[in-house]
Amino acid sequence: MLLASLSCLLWGSAYPAIKQGYLLFAIDSHDVPAQMLFAGLRFTSAGLILLTASGLLGWKLLLPGREWLPVGVLGLTQTALQYVFFYIGMAYATGAKCSIMNATGTFFSVILAHFIYHNDRLSHRRIVGCMIGFAGVAAANYGPSIFQPDFKLAGEGAVMLAAFILSAATIYGKMISQRINVIVMTGWQMTFGGLVLTLAGFLTGGHLQGFTPVSVALLAYMALLSSLAFGLWSTLLKHNPVGRVAIYNFLVPVFGVVLSAVFLHEAVFAWKNLVALVLVCAGIWLVTAEKTKGPMACNV
Repeated sequence: MLLASLSCLLWGSAYPAIKQGYLLFAIDSHDVPAQMLFAGLRFTSAGLILLTASGLLGWKLLLPGREWLPVGVLGLTQTALQYVFFYIGMAYATGAKCSIMNATGTFFSVILAHFIYHNDRLSHRRIVGCMIGFAGVAAANYGPSIFQPDFKLAGEGAVMLAAFILSAATIYGKMISQRINVIVMTGWQMTFGGLVLTLAGFLTGGHLQGFTPVSVALLAYMALLSSLAFGLWSTLLKHNPVGRVAIYNFLVPVFGVVLSAVFLHEAVFAWKNLVALVLVCAGIWLVTAEKTKGPMACNV
């Protein structure tokens, strides 16, 4: 589907966009407060865009009283906590490797769904897909030897942790979305999580410099890509079987790697990156090609 591919293209473009944002706003790899502030501004804006669009469509913006707490918890986990680790990881690893590491969220979702949904068990196909996918992750982190992997806990490790948090939070969000409008829910959780990140960044001494038309335009684009990609993806999931849409998840690391090579001049054609990309994409295809009932984590 064209719209599914567009959503994956937008998510894939986030990897080079974040790396460029670090350069434009002069954010050092060790400056976690500034990274939180950068992420906070992006997701607060993205959430407000979704809420504004929902209001223009005539949807009810106020949540039922009992839903504010669950949506707040979702904002703390799916946006705030996840993106603390994701943005830290992006500061220490290349955009290409981060796009491959973050793809593990699909495999984590499949594994978690096995233990949560009685009708969404791990099949032999999915087990093989997860094994192939994680083999791709291992290939991406191949170093001088098997005992010296090209892997940093603060880089690739943080991105994988973010992917796991997203997978768990996506399942939690799926439960909440059965009761309320998913777009409105996402607008509020992004806004709340973004405000938490922004406040945490300010209180810990974070500040951004280098505000120019180019850097502001980049920040605006990142907010728009989050809101537009999620809006398109949610609409597709609403009108199509989950498995038919989720299979396009394999395009996210493809676009992430290719766009990182184009805009960041990263070595996408290094053998380990190509092997990792092929294996991860094959794994995603295997675990999503059959009928899927559980949610698939996909958010950058």
